[in-house]
Formats: sequence, C-alpha cells, structure tokens
Amino acid sequence: MKGQRPNQRPTALIFQNLALFPLMSIWENISFGLEVRGVDKATRRAKAEELLRLVDLPDAADKMVSQLSGGQKQRVAIARALAVEPQVMLLDEPLSALDLKLRQHMRAELRAIQKRTGVTFIYITHDQGEALAMSDRVGVMSQGRIQQIADPREIYNNPVNGFVASFVGENNVFAGDIGTVSEGFANLSTPHGTFRARMAPGVSGKGVKLYVRPEHTIITENQPAENAIHGRVEEISFEGNFIAVHAVTDSGMKMVAELRNDGTSPVPAIDTQVWMSFDAARAAILPDASTRA
Repeated sequence: MKGQRPNQRPTALIFQNLALFPLMSIWENISFGLEVRGVDKATRRAKAEELLRLVDLPDAADKMVSQLSGGQKQRVAIARALAVEPQVMLLDEPLSALDLKLRQHMRAELRAIQKRTGVTFIYITHDQGEALAMSDRVGVMSQGRIQQIADPREIYNNPVNGFVASFVGENNVFAGDIGTVSEGFANLSTPHGTFRARMAPGVSGKGVKLYVRPEHTIITENQPAENAIHGRVEEISFEGNFIAVHAVTDSGMKMVAELRNDGTSPVPAIDTQVWMSFDAARAAILPDASTRA
C-alpha cells in the first residue's frame, strides 16, 4: 500500500465512537462509501439491504440512527465498513462503550461476521479477555515494539517475557537470583524462599523474576514438598465462576490464588493460616520486555 492515498487503500475503519451519520437513514449510512465512489442509488440500496441481513438487522434500512440500540449501531458500523468490500478491516476498540453483557454478545457477533466474510480483522483493544476470546493471532506491543505474536493460548500459557506475562492475565511475581540450573528448570533464590520453575531462553544472573498465575497457585493446610510459602488469608473475593483468595505471606508478600467455584476446592476462612504452592512446570522465570525493534 506504499505510495497509495488513504482513499485508494483496500481497508475500512470502524471508529471507537462508531461515527455514524445521525441525519442519514441506516441504509444511507451503510452505502455512504459506495455513494462517494459513484455507485447508483438502486445498487447502493440493494447492497445495504444485503449487508443488513448479514448483520441480522433486516428491517432497519429506513430507520434512523437514534432509533437503534448500542449493539444495533455497532452492527450498522460493521455493515458500513463491509460495504466497500475491504481486504482488511481496522477496528479501533469498537466495543469499549458497551456494557459487559452486550460487549460479550458483540464479540461473538464480530467473530461470526469475520468468519462469514473472510475479511481480515485487525482489532485494537486493551481488554486482554477480549483479545484472547476473539483472535486467531494476538500481537502484544510495548512502547511501539512487538513483544510476541502467537495464538491466544500460546500468548497466555507461554509468554516470552515478563511484560507479556504481566500484560495478559494476572501473576504472582517473585524476584531473585538464579541458582542451580538443570534440564530447562532453575532454582530461584528470593527473599520469600527458593523456588523451582521453567527457565526461558536468555535468562541468567541476578535480579530476574518468576511468574506464576493465580489459577496455578494451590492452597493447602499442610506444607507441600516444593515451591511452598506460608501465609495468612487476608481477603476472599467472589468473582462468580471463580473465588480469589488473597493472602499475605510471612515475609510480607501479597499473593492471590484462584479457586474454581465448583465445590471441589474448600475455601479457607479469613485469617486462616495456609500454605500456597505451585507446580514448577506451571511457573516460568522470564526476561523483562524486549527492547529490540
């Protein structure tokens, strides 16, 4: 696309605020790009109605923008972008203004529309859950530099550095110095104890960090054989599908463990003394964010 003017590029943009035209009917909004290109009215109307069926708004052609709900406006913005038959669709945080339930519904709608049309969606979002739920591939950036590009499971389960691990999901983080290294695992000496975990390539020396997810942090009454730290339960947060147990360790560190709300794991009471631990294979010693271009 180098050397092409913006109006010549095979792209379309869905704005964060949608930017629909309030004085135009819905079909006129959708077909505006075609009108600019000189397409006749009958063809524009037919294309708009075809796209309205695609986004499940078949009876909205003659309505005004003010008559639609937030989710319906979102679909009109998608239809308008698709009208010019782009090769690439750019979506700039298009769901940020919607409430949680509608946002979750529109995620599925957008995903389904992308699959039906085959258009490449480049989706910009600060919502990690949204990125993981919607994407075939995820790119994580820091200060203009790409840190990792991979499928969502790889990004979440195997982050390449500490920035990616911290940006996508929550972690309990231990800082310390690497000791014994064996078969891809290393012992990390920290003020809170010595822990063993997977060691990422390029990590060595002092002042490195170990990352373990709250859902991989285990709570027990008795001391486990490895990667154990003692503490006191400080707070219990009910999150619906899981329960977050916040504890402060004997060394003053705050940790979080997430228990599934399925009755299989007993939830300790506040002020209970517990042991928190993790499987070495579920934790990683990672480098900091990449500074390479």
